[in-house]
Amino acid sequence: MRASLPLLLCCVACGGGGDDAGDPSPPDAPAPGELRLPPLDGALDYQLGAAYAPPQGVTIVSRDRNAAPATGLYNICYVNGFQIQPDEASTWMTQYADLILRDSGGAPIIDTDWNEMLIDVSTPAKRAAVAAIVGDWISACKASGFDAIEIDNLDSYTRSGGRLTESDAVATIALFATVAHDGGLPIAQKNSVELVARAPEMHTDFAVAEECNHYSECDGYRAGYGDHVLVIEYQRADFVTGCAAFPGLSIVLRDRNLVAPGDGAYVYDGC
Repeated sequence: MRASLPLLLCCVACGGGGDDAGDPSPPDAPAPGELRLPPLDGALDYQLGAAYAPPQGVTIVSRDRNAAPATGLYNICYVNGFQIQPDEASTWMTQYADLILRDSGGAPIIDTDWNEMLIDVSTPAKRAAVAAIVGDWISACKASGFDAIEIDNLDSYTRSGGRLTESDAVATIALFATVAHDGGLPIAQKNSVELVARAPEMHTDFAVAEECNHYSECDGYRAGYGDHVLVIEYQRADFVTGCAAFPGLSIVLRDRNLVAPGDGAYVYDGC
């Protein structure tokens, strides 16, 4: 998917960079105390579909990089770092056509669930070029006043028809993490529980997990990030299960399209 106030905490992941020869090696992760992670067990709202006044008691909010942060809260900046949102497709086609992943016939490879073209991160040179673009977005998040970065579609390699690998994704997000950390911002692993063991290579600091109760994956994220896991559920039964099983996690129930209050489909609950 786009599927209380700050606490000084140490970075979870540190260590070496990606294992793909030719990539620049990201520096070691920042020392403990340098990154401000989301407050543990803080009340969460997930506002990627629309930005609105958060419900009373919310202390953490995630919003699209083009939205403004919520005043007085811990704000996470959503960045689609591995796929191209439809409203940006023409820009990529005209300015960055060589960074669009293509099939053997030259047609862009599409994530059909979201009608998003995949970004080509298959070589060190392309990863560096993509990191320059996404790095500017991350820097803009910092300038806007966001406190952390959430990179989506880390798992796009699973939709690439074998043209991208897990290691391509790991090496790419490590480059994004370098930019975020240079700006003093922690960066999240979004979904992809199978990559938690590679957090030291990715330099990710916390996790944002959609439906980890539904798919019985929450313990997998906690194995790498402890209670620094923000959970979004879209079915009430999964939300209720998660609240009972993981009282130390920030868990929110939202509607799948993440609409604003006033829309008949709007759903919000927190525990």
